[in-house]
Amino acid sequence: MPDQNLTRFILLPKLQLARMERLSETRTIIFHCTSNTKKAFCPHCGLETELIHDHRIVKILDAPHAEHRKLLKIRKKRFRCIGLGCKKVFTESIGGILKHGKTTERLKREVLYLCDRYANMKGVRDHLKIGNKTIYKKHYEQLELKWRMRKNDPWPKTVGIDEHSWLKHKQLGHREFATIIVDYNNKRVRELIPGRVSGQLQMALNYIPGRKNVKNVVLDLSKPYKSFAKDFFPNAKLIADKFHVLRLLHPAINRYRKEITGDKRKNPIRKLLLKSSIKLDYDTRRVIEKWLKDHPELEAIYYAKEALHKLYRCKGRSIAKKCLMKLLDGLALHKTKELQTLRRTLMEWREEILNYFENRITNARTEGYNNVCKQLQKRAYGYRNINHYRLKVLNVCV
Repeated sequence: MPDQNLTRFILLPKLQLARMERLSETRTIIFHCTSNTKKAFCPHCGLETELIHDHRIVKILDAPHAEHRKLLKIRKKRFRCIGLGCKKVFTESIGGILKHGKTTERLKREVLYLCDRYANMKGVRDHLKIGNKTIYKKHYEQLELKWRMRKNDPWPKTVGIDEHSWLKHKQLGHREFATIIVDYNNKRVRELIPGRVSGQLQMALNYIPGRKNVKNVVLDLSKPYKSFAKDFFPNAKLIADKFHVLRLLHPAINRYRKEITGDKRKNPIRKLLLKSSIKLDYDTRRVIEKWLKDHPELEAIYYAKEALHKLYRCKGRSIAKKCLMKLLDGLALHKTKELQTLRRTLMEWREEILNYFENRITNARTEGYNNVCKQLQKRAYGYRNINHYRLKVLNVCV
């Protein structure tokens, strides 16, 4: 008689081991099992019955045992209902195996565990001794179940919004973008939606309760996201990301600098012009100021960039508001196209920029999760199915 403690560890709770069979050629262990169930409830009428009609043998694939493929050969009982109006025959259920299932739930959880730790599907296949199709299917089934466990969690106090490309059409020559919604309070990705259209985002996020709880929404300088956040989060303050505001003039500085020095990436002036002057030593600042005097257009753009950095060194909304108004008045005196564009942008996003100085929240966490998403794409050599990509992101970035 097999040790019952050992059979409870190897098998499922309702099973008893009758005998074992080893197939050395395929490295497979077959466990011949019987169930210890004596009674069952009819799924049609709900009455309990002990009347056994016949038996049926099923084969169930389980998680590997000591690097061997593990197969459960179960002799199931088929009960006949004793109800007068029923009299139907049904097969008993085994805990840990779904109805009509060919694998145990333990194997599905093992697939999820190994897919997170192996670099590719080949490693999972060699470990579990099952096919790619089964691994692929069970993996995303488990990801779906994990996501459903926290699907109805309410909105947090602070939310970050950003986009990244997830698919490139080589034939059509364009990229597909996805919007990522980040939960700042619980430090996880709340949702990933294909596209950047406001109406599409609202439809995809309507299932999440408590959007009135959101007090802060951090976003880059994107008009679609701005209109979406205003409509969808009525009680939230919109905060323009500091990084995206400070880099507004970087393309213009690089363009004017290339006309002077050429496109030499090793040229030290390239990084010095983009860095804040407060981080440079006295002699370097004087050299840059002397060099800029020969190029008045680049000089005007450079000092406008420095004024933006000075704005973000202010403490408090009231002081920042005065500094911003002074910057806007100064930009109105310049006729440079890039500076006029900067003035219009700052005026359009004035309230969102000033909201930053109340709590100093940036979109750094969202950008970090964007980087994690790109690493997932590289590891998988790209995704073609947006639903699979979404499930992977939602379960990795938690």
